Amino acid sequence: MGCGSCGTSKNGAPSGCQSHGNCASGGCNRMNVHDWLANLPFSDPESGCRIIEVSFNNGSRKDFFRNTTLHYYEKGDMVAVEGVNGFDVGMVNLTGELVRLQLKKHRVDEKSPDIKKVLRRASETDIAKMLESKAREAQVLIRSRAIARQLKLELKMAEVEVQADSRKATFFYIADDRVDFRELIKLYANEFKLKVEMRQIGARQEAGKVGGIGSCGRELCCSSWLTDFKSVNTNAARYQNLSINQAKLSGQCGRLKCCLNYELDTYMDALQFFPNDADVIEMEKSRAFLVKKDIFRNLMWYTLPDSNKQYPLTIERVKKIKELNKQGIRPQDLEPVEVVSNKPKEIEPTYADVVGQISLKSLEKTSRKRREKEKAASQQKSKNRPQGEQQSTQNRKQSGASNQQNKGGNQGNRNRTQNQGNKNNNPNRQRGQNPNQRSNNSGDKGRDIK
Repeated sequence: MGCGSCGTSKNGAPSGCQSHGNCASGGCNRMNVHDWLANLPFSDPESGCRIIEVSFNNGSRKDFFRNTTLHYYEKGDMVAVEGVNGFDVGMVNLTGELVRLQLKKHRVDEKSPDIKKVLRRASETDIAKMLESKAREAQVLIRSRAIARQLKLELKMAEVEVQADSRKATFFYIADDRVDFRELIKLYANEFKLKVEMRQIGARQEAGKVGGIGSCGRELCCSSWLTDFKSVNTNAARYQNLSINQAKLSGQCGRLKCCLNYELDTYMDALQFFPNDADVIEMEKSRAFLVKKDIFRNLMWYTLPDSNKQYPLTIERVKKIKELNKQGIRPQDLEPVEVVSNKPKEIEPTYADVVGQISLKSLEKTSRKRREKEKAASQQKSKNRPQGEQQSTQNRKQSGASNQQNKGGNQGNRNRTQNQGNKNNNPNRQRGQNPNQRSNNSGDKGRDIK
């Protein structure tokens, strides 16, 4: 989601942020901040804040450092800062007067001696060491999980951050209960040959470090801008008339979504005008039970026991019914209002029967043209043949025709010869006389002799 200036070059190497991190895409750095005071002039530049905010590991961790050098750093610059027994490399995230607001928010004294210093602008050697250390993090994370599994510790290793000079590693883990990891730290120090720091985080912090896309289709709030995680309970969903569905109300961290608190104050302000003791109202026939409160239309929806229909009532009507109930009067009718929807009615599309109206003449013309082209190509090919090849083709055709005629003549001769043999073999067949008649004549002659 980054801008075009912070993409990759032709050979696949990162081209770097040409906007010095001031792009509005938010894809250059996690927890990206826009310095809206950067272009405003100050009357006394010397009184400006000498502390800058530096982000590490693509914004997953931020810290404040004192700029004791004579250089002026802009947002997006890579700087080398003091680390644990060495140095670390990070990106400048915020400078100027906005840093003072962040210091006040995090309750950090600007003149505190505990704030570490900025060493220099990061050189190519520093950046190369940082990239080498970052490439090592994946293998360290896999191996650390295997060691923790061997010790049968009830914890989950979420992320590992290695310092730029590979002298220190911070392991972020999640655990429900207190974990004794003294033996684990010794094994990690012997295995990875660096100083180990264990830091426990919650499920929401883990989701912020991992990142992802929420059900709203946008990047997770905890990985883009949200830093303060307030407690969320199911009452926030009830005030907003949301169904208590744990699957829909839970985020990727497995906890209730932080966005349930975003509009809670608006709902609480609007619900002040609704009566609190109006869950059940007494009617002449039966009781009416409250189903939901609509703060956008200022309506309260009720239902009756013998009906599944919901009746919208105004706030004034509900208050009037409650006053009548206190006097012992049960009104006969609820007097529901008619709710008019502002949504335009969807027009059903009309379909026409086009069976038999589709013409295939275009397909027929295409097939006819293709056959004509094939025929013309074959004729052209026959014309381009050499004269000797054409003569041999004609001779083959003539010899084939004569052979067919000879086969037909021989077959006719064989049929005539067979018929002649049949005539000679029949003694009764003489001069066209019927053999039955000849036998009758011989019988008559015998009778005459007697």
